[in-house]
Amino acid sequence: MSNAHSLRSVSILATEGVFASTLMQAKDFFHMASLRLARQLGQPLQPAFETRLVSPDGEPVSSFSGTSIAVDGALQPTDAVILPAFWANFDALSTRYRQVVPWLRQQHAAGSAICGEATGAFWMAHAGLLDNREATTHWRFAREFSERFPRVQLASGKHLTDSDNLYCAGGTTSSCDLYMHLIERFCGANVAQGMARDVLFEVQRSYSPGRLGFGGQKLHLDTRVLQIQEWLEEHFAEKFRFEDVARDHGMSIRNFMRRFQAATGDKPLHYLQRLRIETAKNLLSTTRKSIKTISYEVGYDDASFFARLFRQHTELSPNQYRQQYRHKSG
Repeated sequence: MSNAHSLRSVSILATEGVFASTLMQAKDFFHMASLRLARQLGQPLQPAFETRLVSPDGEPVSSFSGTSIAVDGALQPTDAVILPAFWANFDALSTRYRQVVPWLRQQHAAGSAICGEATGAFWMAHAGLLDNREATTHWRFAREFSERFPRVQLASGKHLTDSDNLYCAGGTTSSCDLYMHLIERFCGANVAQGMARDVLFEVQRSYSPGRLGFGGQKLHLDTRVLQIQEWLEEHFAEKFRFEDVARDHGMSIRNFMRRFQAATGDKPLHYLQRLRIETAKNLLSTTRKSIKTISYEVGYDDASFFARLFRQHTELSPNQYRQQYRHKSG
């Protein structure tokens, strides 16, 4: 259960014009996770961590639809920041709430995870946190975002991005995946899987949220290795030799192995296995395909070998993993 005890608080930013639905979705997700984690830790009568609604001045805000939303307090140190979507003039917001930018910079410097949903990513970019990093936002605001923040590498075609503890989600469904990713990171797989089974079973995605965890491994300056990472994301299920991949990218196998691990922190084979396993996790949770078919689709002809590898990476068999996500009626 990695980092479970290090999570003390999650702060969700409320500002004028916030979409109340995105604000409360984050509140409900993390509150549910805190209750599940407390039960798992043997403390069932209280949440394992705080989930707080905060506003820049601690005062209530008026949502997009005109609802007055009370908050739990003003900005404070926290382990995770959620920046929900809003519909408002950003120049007016950023002028009115000058406290937000230094707060975000301080939290990021202290190691907090910062997550922006749709227009929430504007705050991160305005604080300079996304300069020279990949980010995404809702497609409707992509042009404004790119014009305001030319230093940000806007990947408008991506639903999710991850760079140095900075996460962006393009919309509501992808933010669900982002929150589940963070809940798995902070609260462990059992809590995340239980929540996904209860609240996400009906969602059928057309993309793989599992790729999210690889964004942080692209925070390096070796452009050749970046090219190879992108190649692997496109061809991970194919049969190939790393010797050929290295040669095709102008490197000897020895130089490739050294540079890849130095840049990403992973050996190429382990990185490839993770790509395949994360894709398999998505297929197991969102399709009814057989284990053998999934094994083949992610690049393994031997389903028993795939199952052993899957257990090494997740501590669950493919069937056990699928059961965690299957809705149990009655």
